[in-house]
This record gives sequence, structure tokens and C-alpha cells, in this order.
Amino acid sequence: MSAANISFEFFPPKTEEGRRKLLEITAPALQALGPEFFSCTYGAGGSTRDNTFDIVEQIHGSGATIAPHLSFGGDNEAAIGELLDRYVALGVNHLVALRGDMPSGMGGRTQLVYANELVSFIRERSGDHFRIAVGAYPEIHPESLSYESDVHYLKAKFDAGADIAITQYFYNVDAYFYYLDRCLDAGIDKPIFAGVMPITNFENLARFSRNCGAEIPRWIAQRIEGFKHDPDSTRAFGIEVVTQLCQTLMDNGCPGIHFYTMNQLEPVRTIYHNLQLAPPTEANRASA
Repeated sequence: MSAANISFEFFPPKTEEGRRKLLEITAPALQALGPEFFSCTYGAGGSTRDNTFDIVEQIHGSGATIAPHLSFGGDNEAAIGELLDRYVALGVNHLVALRGDMPSGMGGRTQLVYANELVSFIRERSGDHFRIAVGAYPEIHPESLSYESDVHYLKAKFDAGADIAITQYFYNVDAYFYYLDRCLDAGIDKPIFAGVMPITNFENLARFSRNCGAEIPRWIAQRIEGFKHDPDSTRAFGIEVVTQLCQTLMDNGCPGIHFYTMNQLEPVRTIYHNLQLAPPTEANRASA
């Protein structure tokens, strides 16, 4: 695997200081590593949606490839269609299409929700303009009825026109490769990038993992518990674990690694250098 198979995710900062740090420090430093693309998460409706567009516009304007997240949530087809048209006009040609969550307080299902429907909508509206990524869940989406149904829904996203998938983060590498085998058995032959979450604030990570269904192996939790009064050791251990996870993925043919950066330069950059990756040269880009 080369640096061209690496990508990084950001979220739209809520403060001016966070915005400055992302646009002036973090994004340029990670862009220097030569990723295939950045992605930016999406807030449906009003100012949060506009904040995503503004960040995408700024990063796209810097010359980076940016893939905005998109979901229906509480937005209707007209709002999503208008946003797609704005991205086309801007010159953005990558998207991450997700089901998203309905905002609280909304009763019935009044617009498209499922990701395969969103992918179909994008293709009908914009043809082949966008390279579309969708979500995948090696440890299975918390709302899935079964393992088999989860793989079935991923295939439906690809059948609707998706190009690649990006997984929920995981720390059990066997779950990822078993999932790839089951996807192949189901007739899925498109790339499935591995989502990787660096370990920084373990309490927050554990809480989020419980909600999204990502398993943290007991040995990792136990080891970090022993470091709870030693933040430097916790940080070093987190880097070691995630570096080894990425190395195992690379050694076994993973098509790409997508880092959930939480808008932080470190420890992502250190992990990248630990893997002895190098930004692709222009010659390598041309032959890719």
C-alpha cells in the first residue's frame, strides 16, 4: 500500500479557533502526506449543512480532493438536489453517501433515508460526476437484523451505483477480513477501505463505541486501564496499537485506510510515519 491509498476525515468545527486550526494547520499538514482524499462529515439542515459546504469549499480551493458526506436526515429531495448542484458547480467530484439519522421530533418517514436510495438519487441527478463512497460495518450495524442482512444492504448500495465503501472503525482485524470474505461471497467486488480511529481520549472512545457497535478488545481496555494515571504511556500505547493494526491491514491486502482524525494532526501523522509511507510522486500518480 502507498500513501495514495490513505484518506483522512474531518468534521466542520463549531468555533472560529477550531476552523482556523483545521484550515491553516491540520489540513495542510495532512495534505503534505499525499492522501487520496479528505472527507468532511455532514450536518443536515440549515446552518450545520452550510458549515459543511463552507469547509468543503475552503479545502477544495486549496487544491485537495475533498469528499463531503451527504445524508437526507431531515432534508428533502429539493434541498439535497440543490446541494449536489452546488458541489458540481464547485468542481467537487467525490461524495460519501450515508443513511444519516432523522432529527428528533420528526414523526413519519417523509423522505429518502436509506443509503442505497440516496446513491440512486445522486446517480439520477448527477450521472457519473461523483465517485461515491458508502458506509460498511465489519462488526455489523447496531440496527441490523442479522449479519447476512447487513452484507445484503451493502450490496444494495453498490448495485445502486456506489464505487467504494469505508468501514466503521474497528480494532479486531479478523472481523474486517472475515467481512471482506463474506462480501466477496455475496458478489461484492468493489474496494472496502478500513476505517481506523486513533486512540486518544479512551473514555470518549469507549462511550462512542458502545453507541455505534464498535468493539474494543478487552486486552486493549485492560492495558489502557493500567495507564490511566500516565497520559504519555497511554498515548504511546495507542500509537503502537493502531500502527500495528494498520500494518496488519497493509500486509494482508487492505485496499485503503481511512483515518478518523477528529480534526487532530497527531497522532495520525506519527502513525503514518511509523508505517514508513511516503507521499506519491507525480510519476506514481500518473500511473495509478
